Amino acid sequence: MAKRLRISTFIIVVVIMSFSKTLEGENMKDLKIRWQRLVNEEGHTCERCGSTEGNVHEAYNILQKALAPLEIEVVLEESSLDPAKCAEDILESNRIWINDHPLEAWLGANTGSSPCNFCCEELGDDAECRTMIIKGTVYESIPTQLLIKAGLIAASELLVVEPELPCCDAKTSGKGESPACCPESDCHSGEEKEH
Repeated sequence: MAKRLRISTFIIVVVIMSFSKTLEGENMKDLKIRWQRLVNEEGHTCERCGSTEGNVHEAYNILQKALAPLEIEVVLEESSLDPAKCAEDILESNRIWINDHPLEAWLGANTGSSPCNFCCEELGDDAECRTMIIKGTVYESIPTQLLIKAGLIAASELLVVEPELPCCDAKTSGKGESPACCPESDCHSGEEKEH
């Protein structure tokens, strides 16, 4: 699976990079990654959130380098939930959004939960923290590769390529006329050339 994910990620990067010439001179666009997790009064978090934090930073750095030629700036926002806020809804911890859409939406994943020792100590014995499920695999911490994949998918939506109008428009150029925009040999006025 890891090899297929690397190949898929590589293909997406190549496709995105192929549009870089088209975007020269356009305004910089933002790819916003937002991540939140439980942090206690001592500044500690659980193992899964700690692992995800490192992966979020790694994915952020990789996406910054990959998307810069496309004039896409990657912005990372991190926020902490205190235990009282997290106790209201523990599944809000270790949540990630990319361009205001949940990570799982970009990946076709589902969310679930599983017991977390740290959160049980902070919030009570029945605390179950967020997990993400993709094709039957449960992730307690979010792998770098999945963050990159979701980021590339989201970035591809920022690439709006306007269709080029044909040089010769059958509606505005008459048969046999050659508009000033192109040589007569290139102008078909909507019809096939005769040989």
